[in-house]
Amino acid sequence: MHWWRRRWVRYGALITLLTLSGLVILALVREQTGTEGFLVGLGLAVLPVPLLIAAFRWLDRVEPGPWRNLVFAFAWGACAAALIAIVANSFATRWIATATADPSGADTLGATVIAPVVEESAKAAAILLVFLFRRRDFTGPVDGLVVAGITATGFAFTENILYLGTAFGTDQLSGDSGIASVTAATFFVRIVMSPFAHPLFTVLTGLGFGLAARSGYGRQVRRVLFPLGGLLLAMGMHALWNGSSTFGDFGFFAVYASFMVPAFGLLTWLAVWTRQRELRTVREELPAYTAAGWLTPAEPYALGSMRARRLAREYAKRHLGRPAARAVAEYEAYATSLAFLRHRGRGGRAGDDFVVRERELLNELWRRREVARPALDHAARMTVPTAPGPGYGYGSPQGYGTPHGYGNAHGHGNAHGYYGYGYPAGPYPVQNPYRS
Repeated sequence: MHWWRRRWVRYGALITLLTLSGLVILALVREQTGTEGFLVGLGLAVLPVPLLIAAFRWLDRVEPGPWRNLVFAFAWGACAAALIAIVANSFATRWIATATADPSGADTLGATVIAPVVEESAKAAAILLVFLFRRRDFTGPVDGLVVAGITATGFAFTENILYLGTAFGTDQLSGDSGIASVTAATFFVRIVMSPFAHPLFTVLTGLGFGLAARSGYGRQVRRVLFPLGGLLLAMGMHALWNGSSTFGDFGFFAVYASFMVPAFGLLTWLAVWTRQRELRTVREELPAYTAAGWLTPAEPYALGSMRARRLAREYAKRHLGRPAARAVAEYEAYATSLAFLRHRGRGGRAGDDFVVRERELLNELWRRREVARPALDHAARMTVPTAPGPGYGYGSPQGYGTPHGYGNAHGHGNAHGYYGYGYPAGPYPVQNPYRS
């Protein structure tokens, strides 16, 4: 392997890039706002960040993505994307003002045309990188929404420092303070009324990448058009939002009430509906592993309920301590990934590594079964009064152990029709979703 392909080289280059971007953007913002303005802007801009991150983490709780992906997304938005936006927007606006000799028109054109294109493209780069290099963690619309939302939250954080710090500097020069100050007005518009503005734009791009991830590997046109369409919608909504101030005295409030709020409500409903759909997928796909002996009959029901999952972790923590609760949480995450993998396999979207990935996930579950199974069975009894008993609906596990009809992920079985790759003794092979 060449040295530039090694993981530590890639990680080192990425960390160096983000660190340098952060230092440069810090210097630029501080230069424009002053030290005092920077500190005030930082203190005010950080207020919505925990709430937005918590909202996206809540959405991602069915199959939580790795923290490193979210840290990268936030850092990219706050550092790299913000730096690209400041430099490119300033350069483009100055060039237009010089070419047209109309500074006012250049500012309007820069805000309504240049800024949406530059900023949404810069934020979309983070989604693209996760989509390409963390493909195993990027499997559907929820992953796209979460990565896009966290990236946009980081971008808005840096942008809010700049706007609030500049407003504070203006108030210092004019002597204004209190509710009538520019700082208070900026805080109300950007932090109170529209903290979701940048995430709302960028999640459209993330949704496009999520739909591309759900498309089959042979559908290359969709895998290009979905992200591109989402990016164009994000740019269009961003341009409408930035241009609302040019629509008259009440243009901003008209766009906010008639467009932004309904769009936010629609995307919120879509996110919640997608999360419920994921839970339904868990309940529908895991019974095949129950029939094969990998899971107890009650586990698919417990794993398909967020309340039952929480009760299982609490039960393990109460009886066996924090390490047991952590093992149950890992078991839940691996089981969810297994359900989604099988769902993609049934749709022909799992890829050539389906068998290997399924084996990895089943082995992870097997190692944690002694701690997780009692906790999940308890949670199922507490939340699902009619949870099935042994043998429910699928007959004996041996029903999937017949030597006929099932092959491997490529449609080829061995002499016994089993996968045949060294699973722990006990459970039986699972029906191949490609052959269902």
